[in-house]
Amino acid sequence: MRTNELPVAMTDVMEHVTKQLADRPKLAKMFENCFKNTIQTTVEELDERFTFIITGDIPAMWLRDSAAQVKPYLAIADQDKTIARMIEGVINRQIYYINLDPYANAFNKEANGDGHQKDITDMSDWIWERKYEIDSLCYPIQLSYLFWKKTGITSHFDDNFLKAVKKIIEVWKVEQNHEEFSSYRFQRENCQPSDTLTREGFGEPVRYTGMTWSGFRPSDDACKYGYLIPSNMFAIVVLNYMEEILTTFYNSSSILNSVRKLKDEIQAGIDKYGIVDHPKYGKIYAYETDGFGNYNLMDDANVPSLLALPYLGYCRIEDEIYQNTRAFILSKENPYYFEGMAAKGIGSPHTPDQYVWHIALAIQGLTTNSSEEKEELLKLFETTDAGTGYLHEGFHVDNPNEFTRKWFSWANAMFCEFIMSITDKGSD
Repeated sequence: MRTNELPVAMTDVMEHVTKQLADRPKLAKMFENCFKNTIQTTVEELDERFTFIITGDIPAMWLRDSAAQVKPYLAIADQDKTIARMIEGVINRQIYYINLDPYANAFNKEANGDGHQKDITDMSDWIWERKYEIDSLCYPIQLSYLFWKKTGITSHFDDNFLKAVKKIIEVWKVEQNHEEFSSYRFQRENCQPSDTLTREGFGEPVRYTGMTWSGFRPSDDACKYGYLIPSNMFAIVVLNYMEEILTTFYNSSSILNSVRKLKDEIQAGIDKYGIVDHPKYGKIYAYETDGFGNYNLMDDANVPSLLALPYLGYCRIEDEIYQNTRAFILSKENPYYFEGMAAKGIGSPHTPDQYVWHIALAIQGLTTNSSEEKEELLKLFETTDAGTGYLHEGFHVDNPNEFTRKWFSWANAMFCEFIMSITDKGSD
C-alpha cells in the first residue's frame, strides 16, 4: 500500500484514540505513528490476490510476523474494503507459502534466492529462512479464522486453503514422532549455537509425548528441548479453528477426524508433560520439555509465549495454573525477566542480557485485568521509545536509548493492540 492516503476507517480509529488519550499526547502520537507504520511502510499489494509484507528492516515475509502485523487492522476490516482486501491478500500469500514448504518460516517476494541460502536444509529460491517453528503454521490459520468472523468474508477458504490445512496436519503428525519419521534437518555454519540444530541438524533427542516437535522458537532461536509448550497450546487453539472451518466449508470427514485426534493427543501431552510443581509457585506450565523428564522453566518475549496464553485463546486470565505461571515468569525466577532503572519486563536470549521487549510489555497489558498494571505499562511505553515515537525489539532496562531494531513492525502492531484494547477499539 505504502501511501500517505489512509482509509477513513483508520483515521477514525486514530481520532478516537487521540480523544481517549487527550491527557497523554505522546502516547496518542506513538499510537498514530505505529498504527500507520505497517500499512505505509511494509505492505505491498502484488496483485488482486496477493499481499506481501516485510518485517520492517528485513526484506522478507515471516508467516508469524505478517499475521501479527495486520491483526490490529481486523478491528476495521468490516468497515473498509481496502483493508479487507489487504488482509485477505496476506492470508492468500501465507497459504501459498505454506503450500510451497510448511517447514519454512520466512519467504521472499519472488523466487530470487535471497536470504540464508547456505543453510544446510532443503532450501529453495522462494525461501528466506527454513527454521521450522510450529507457530509459523498457527498464525495464518488464526488470521484466516478471525478475518472470517470479523468480516463474514469466506473467499479465502478455497482449495488452496484446504491443501495447506492438510499439509499442516501432516507435518504436525510426523513431528509427534520426530525421531522416527521426520526428514527435517537444519544446520547453519559459523553461527551462534542458537541459530542451528544439534545432532547434524536433527535437534536434541525427544521421546513421544503426544505433543508435536518444534525445531525453533518464535524468536527464531533453537529449542533447548523439542516440545515447545506455548506453541503446542497455540496449536490446540488453531486446531479448534480448523475444526470449525472444515465443518462449515469443506466436506472432508477424514481430515476432520485427523484434526480432532491430533488435538486430543497434543492436549493429553500438555496435561501429562507440560505442568510441573514449583516449590514457590505451585503448578506451573513449563516452557519446553523433551519427554525424558527434562524441563526448561522460563518464558521468552516472543509470541506464542506462556505469558500470552489468554491472548492466544488457550485459557482464561483467571485460570489458576496460568496465574501461577504468570507470577513465575514475571519474577526473577524466570532467567529472562529483567528489572532496571527504566523498565522491568520479559526479554529473550535472542537479544543481549538485560534487554526487555516491547512485545512482552504489550502482551503483559493484554493479559491482565488490573488497571494498575495497565497504567504502569502505559508509562513504560511512554518512556522507553528512545525518542523515536516507535517501538523496538529489545531495549536496556537502565537505558532505553540502547535498543535493537529501529524498524520492527511486529512490536509496533502489538503496541497498537494494547492501546486499542484500553480505548475500546480492539477487534476482540
